[in-house]
Amino acid sequence: MNEEILQNIAVIQERINNACIKSNRNPNEIKLLLATKTIPSERIKIALQAGYTLIAENKVQELKEKYGALKEVPHTNHFIGHLQTNKIKDLLKYNVSCIQSLDRLDLAEKLHKRLQFENKIIEVLIQVNTSNEESKFGISPDNAIELIKQVAQLETLKIKGLMTIGLFSAETEKVRKCFRLLKGIRQEIIALRIPNVEMHEMSMGMSGDLETAIAEGATIVRVGTAIFGERIYPDSYYWNEK
Repeated sequence: MNEEILQNIAVIQERINNACIKSNRNPNEIKLLLATKTIPSERIKIALQAGYTLIAENKVQELKEKYGALKEVPHTNHFIGHLQTNKIKDLLKYNVSCIQSLDRLDLAEKLHKRLQFENKIIEVLIQVNTSNEESKFGISPDNAIELIKQVAQLETLKIKGLMTIGLFSAETEKVRKCFRLLKGIRQEIIALRIPNVEMHEMSMGMSGDLETAIAEGATIVRVGTAIFGERIYPDSYYWNEK
Protein backbone atom coordinates (compact mmCIF):
# COMPACT_ATOMS: atom_id res chain seq x y z
CA MET A 1 0.00 0.00 0.00
CA ASN A 2 2.87 2.38 0.83
CA GLU A 3 4.41 1.78 -2.55
CA GLU A 4 1.12 2.33 -4.35
CA ILE A 5 0.54 5.75 -2.74
CA LEU A 6 4.10 6.89 -3.43
CA GLN A 7 3.91 5.62 -7.00
CA ASN A 8 0.63 7.49 -7.53
CA ILE A 9 2.18 10.69 -6.17
CA ALA A 10 5.11 10.26 -8.58
CA VAL A 11 2.67 9.91 -11.49
CA ILE A 12 0.81 13.09 -10.45
CA GLN A 13 4.09 14.94 -10.01
CA GLU A 14 5.09 13.91 -13.52
CA ARG A 15 1.74 15.10 -14.88
CA ILE A 16 2.30 18.46 -13.14
CA ASN A 17 5.83 18.71 -14.58
CA ASN A 18 4.65 17.85 -18.10
CA ALA A 19 1.79 20.37 -17.87
CA CYS A 20 4.30 23.02 -16.78
CA ILE A 21 6.61 22.24 -19.71
CA LYS A 22 3.67 22.64 -22.13
CA SER A 23 2.58 25.91 -20.50
CA ASN A 24 6.11 27.25 -20.13
CA ARG A 25 5.73 27.41 -16.35
CA ASN A 26 8.07 26.55 -13.50
CA PRO A 27 6.92 23.38 -11.64
CA ASN A 28 8.05 25.05 -8.41
CA GLU A 29 5.11 27.45 -8.81
CA ILE A 30 2.64 24.58 -8.36
CA LYS A 31 1.76 23.21 -4.93
CA LEU A 32 0.33 19.70 -4.79
CA LEU A 33 -2.41 19.61 -2.16
CA LEU A 34 -3.54 16.15 -1.07
CA ALA A 35 -7.30 15.98 -0.56
CA THR A 36 -7.56 13.52 2.32
CA LYS A 37 -11.32 13.20 2.80
CA THR A 38 -12.27 9.67 4.02
CA ILE A 39 -8.60 8.61 3.97
CA PRO A 40 -7.35 7.00 7.22
CA SER A 41 -4.49 8.71 9.07
CA GLU A 42 -2.07 5.81 8.47
CA ARG A 43 -2.35 6.28 4.69
CA ILE A 44 -2.04 10.07 4.92
CA LYS A 45 1.13 9.64 7.00
CA ILE A 46 2.78 7.73 4.14
CA ALA A 47 2.50 10.83 1.94
CA LEU A 48 3.51 13.23 4.73
CA GLN A 49 6.63 11.22 5.55
CA ALA A 50 7.58 11.27 1.86
CA GLY A 51 7.60 15.07 2.00
CA TYR A 52 4.13 15.83 0.58
CA THR A 53 2.99 17.87 3.52
CA LEU A 54 0.14 20.06 2.21
CA ILE A 55 -3.17 18.34 2.96
CA ALA A 56 -6.81 19.38 3.19
CA GLU A 57 -10.09 18.10 4.59
CA ASN A 58 -13.67 18.82 3.55
CA LYS A 59 -15.32 18.13 6.87
CA VAL A 60 -14.56 19.49 10.33
CA GLN A 61 -15.45 16.12 11.86
CA GLU A 62 -12.66 14.41 9.89
CA LEU A 63 -10.15 17.09 10.88
CA LYS A 64 -11.03 16.37 14.49
CA GLU A 65 -10.80 12.58 14.13
CA LYS A 66 -7.36 12.62 12.46
CA TYR A 67 -5.79 15.52 14.35
CA GLY A 68 -4.23 13.46 17.15
CA ALA A 69 -2.69 10.87 14.83
CA LEU A 70 -1.28 13.39 12.36
CA LYS A 71 0.02 16.14 14.62
CA GLU A 72 3.30 14.29 15.30
CA VAL A 73 4.20 14.53 11.57
CA PRO A 74 4.91 18.10 10.37
CA HIS A 75 2.35 19.22 7.79
CA THR A 76 0.19 22.14 6.67
CA ASN A 77 -3.57 21.79 6.83
CA HIS A 78 -6.05 23.63 4.63
CA PHE A 79 -9.84 23.37 4.70
CA ILE A 80 -11.59 22.98 1.34
CA GLY A 81 -15.18 22.04 2.25
CA HIS A 82 -18.31 24.10 2.70
CA LEU A 83 -18.01 25.59 6.18
CA GLN A 84 -21.09 26.19 8.29
CA THR A 85 -20.88 29.03 10.79
CA ASN A 86 -21.66 26.72 13.73
CA LYS A 87 -18.46 24.75 12.97
CA ILE A 88 -16.07 27.73 13.10
CA LYS A 89 -15.09 27.29 16.74
CA ASP A 90 -14.29 23.60 16.16
CA LEU A 91 -12.35 24.23 12.96
CA LEU A 92 -10.03 26.72 14.66
CA LYS A 93 -8.95 24.11 17.23
CA TYR A 94 -7.20 21.96 14.64
CA ASN A 95 -4.37 24.08 13.31
CA VAL A 96 -5.86 24.94 9.91
CA SER A 97 -3.67 27.57 8.25
CA CYS A 98 -5.96 28.41 5.31
CA ILE A 99 -9.67 28.17 4.57
CA GLN A 100 -9.96 27.85 0.80
CA SER A 101 -13.76 27.93 0.72
CA LEU A 102 -14.78 31.36 2.03
CA ASP A 103 -17.80 32.27 -0.08
CA ARG A 104 -20.13 34.55 1.89
CA LEU A 105 -20.01 37.60 4.10
CA ASP A 106 -21.84 36.16 7.11
CA LEU A 107 -19.26 33.37 7.34
CA ALA A 108 -16.41 35.90 7.05
CA GLU A 109 -17.89 38.11 9.78
CA LYS A 110 -18.44 35.22 12.19
CA LEU A 111 -14.94 33.89 11.50
CA HIS A 112 -13.53 37.36 12.14
CA LYS A 113 -15.38 37.65 15.44
CA ARG A 114 -14.11 34.28 16.64
CA LEU A 115 -10.55 35.00 15.52
CA GLN A 116 -10.60 38.33 17.34
CA PHE A 117 -11.73 36.51 20.48
CA GLU A 118 -8.87 33.99 20.09
CA ASN A 119 -6.38 36.68 19.03
CA LYS A 120 -5.54 34.81 15.80
CA ILE A 121 -5.40 35.49 12.09
CA ILE A 122 -6.04 33.03 9.26
CA GLU A 123 -5.38 32.92 5.54
CA VAL A 124 -8.38 32.54 3.23
CA LEU A 125 -9.11 31.98 -0.43
CA ILE A 126 -12.40 33.21 -1.87
CA GLN A 127 -14.33 30.36 -3.48
CA VAL A 128 -15.99 31.34 -6.76
CA ASN A 129 -18.64 29.21 -8.46
CA THR A 130 -17.26 29.52 -11.99
CA SER A 131 -19.40 26.70 -13.41
CA ASN A 132 -22.68 28.31 -12.25
CA GLU A 133 -23.94 24.93 -11.07
CA GLU A 134 -26.51 25.08 -8.29
CA SER A 135 -24.98 21.97 -6.72
CA LYS A 136 -21.72 23.83 -6.06
CA PHE A 137 -20.87 26.35 -3.39
CA GLY A 138 -19.00 29.57 -4.03
CA ILE A 139 -19.83 33.21 -4.63
CA SER A 140 -21.10 33.99 -8.13
CA PRO A 141 -18.45 35.49 -10.43
CA ASP A 142 -20.43 38.74 -10.66
CA ASN A 143 -20.36 39.23 -6.88
CA ALA A 144 -16.82 38.04 -6.17
CA ILE A 145 -15.11 41.43 -6.23
CA GLU A 146 -17.69 43.02 -3.92
CA LEU A 147 -17.26 40.16 -1.43
CA ILE A 148 -13.48 40.56 -1.54
CA LYS A 149 -13.77 44.30 -0.82
CA GLN A 150 -15.95 43.51 2.22
CA VAL A 151 -13.75 40.67 3.53
CA ALA A 152 -10.64 42.82 3.07
CA GLN A 153 -11.92 45.09 5.84
CA LEU A 154 -11.77 42.25 8.39
CA GLU A 155 -8.17 42.36 9.62
CA THR A 156 -8.09 38.79 11.00
CA LEU A 157 -8.66 37.36 7.50
CA LYS A 158 -5.75 37.47 5.06
CA ILE A 159 -6.98 37.03 1.50
CA LYS A 160 -4.34 35.12 -0.45
CA GLY A 161 -6.19 34.32 -3.67
CA LEU A 162 -9.10 32.45 -5.23
CA MET A 163 -10.42 28.89 -5.40
CA THR A 164 -12.82 27.16 -7.75
CA ILE A 165 -14.10 23.70 -8.63
CA GLY A 166 -14.24 23.27 -12.40
CA LEU A 167 -17.18 21.78 -14.21
CA PHE A 168 -17.24 17.97 -13.85
CA SER A 169 -17.06 17.32 -17.59
CA ALA A 170 -15.00 15.30 -20.01
CA GLU A 171 -15.10 18.29 -22.40
CA THR A 172 -11.82 20.07 -21.73
CA GLU A 173 -12.87 23.39 -23.27
CA LYS A 174 -15.93 23.65 -21.00
CA VAL A 175 -13.72 23.03 -17.98
CA ARG A 176 -11.14 25.51 -19.29
CA LYS A 177 -13.81 28.21 -19.42
CA CYS A 178 -14.25 27.90 -15.61
CA PHE A 179 -10.53 28.26 -14.94
CA ARG A 180 -10.18 31.12 -17.42
CA LEU A 181 -13.03 32.95 -15.72
CA LEU A 182 -11.24 32.67 -12.36
CA LYS A 183 -8.04 33.97 -13.94
CA GLY A 184 -9.95 36.97 -15.32
CA ILE A 185 -11.42 37.78 -11.90
CA ARG A 186 -7.96 37.53 -10.37
CA GLN A 187 -6.56 40.01 -12.92
CA GLU A 188 -9.39 42.46 -12.21
CA ILE A 189 -8.71 42.25 -8.47
CA ILE A 190 -4.96 42.78 -8.93
CA ALA A 191 -5.72 45.90 -11.01
CA LEU A 192 -7.95 47.28 -8.22
CA ARG A 193 -5.10 47.18 -5.66
CA ILE A 194 -7.46 46.56 -2.74
CA PRO A 195 -5.66 46.96 0.62
CA ASN A 196 -5.20 43.71 2.60
CA VAL A 197 -5.73 41.59 -0.55
CA GLU A 198 -3.10 39.39 -2.19
CA MET A 199 -3.70 37.30 -5.28
CA HIS A 200 -0.80 34.85 -4.98
CA GLU A 201 -2.89 31.68 -5.08
CA MET A 202 -5.25 30.14 -7.62
CA SER A 203 -6.48 26.85 -6.22
CA MET A 204 -8.06 24.97 -9.10
CA GLY A 205 -7.72 21.63 -10.81
CA MET A 206 -8.16 18.12 -9.45
CA SER A 207 -7.27 14.58 -10.51
CA GLY A 208 -9.12 14.80 -13.83
CA ASP A 209 -8.35 18.33 -14.99
CA LEU A 210 -5.10 19.49 -13.39
CA GLU A 211 -3.34 19.96 -16.75
CA THR A 212 -6.01 22.40 -17.93
CA ALA A 213 -5.87 24.23 -14.60
CA ILE A 214 -2.08 24.60 -14.79
CA ALA A 215 -2.33 25.92 -18.35
CA GLU A 216 -4.72 28.59 -17.03
CA GLY A 217 -2.56 29.65 -14.08
CA ALA A 218 -3.27 27.32 -11.13
CA THR A 219 -0.80 27.56 -8.24
CA ILE A 220 -2.46 24.84 -6.10
CA VAL A 221 -3.92 21.62 -7.52
CA ARG A 222 -6.07 19.49 -5.22
CA VAL A 223 -5.64 15.76 -5.79
CA GLY A 224 -7.19 12.94 -3.80
CA THR A 225 -8.62 10.10 -5.88
CA ALA A 226 -5.60 9.72 -8.18
CA ILE A 227 -3.33 9.31 -5.14
CA PHE A 228 -5.40 7.46 -2.56
CA GLY A 229 -7.84 5.60 -4.85
CA GLU A 230 -11.56 5.79 -5.50
CA ARG A 231 -13.84 6.75 -2.64
CA ILE A 232 -16.95 4.94 -1.54
CA TYR A 233 -19.23 7.99 -1.66
CA PRO A 234 -20.31 10.19 -4.58
CA ASP A 235 -18.71 13.62 -4.95
CA SER A 236 -21.86 15.37 -3.73
CA TYR A 237 -21.30 13.83 -0.27
CA TYR A 238 -18.13 15.83 0.27
CA TRP A 239 -19.30 19.31 -0.60
CA ASN A 240 -21.97 19.45 2.09
CA GLU A 241 -20.73 20.15 5.60
CA LYS A 242 -23.34 18.51 7.83
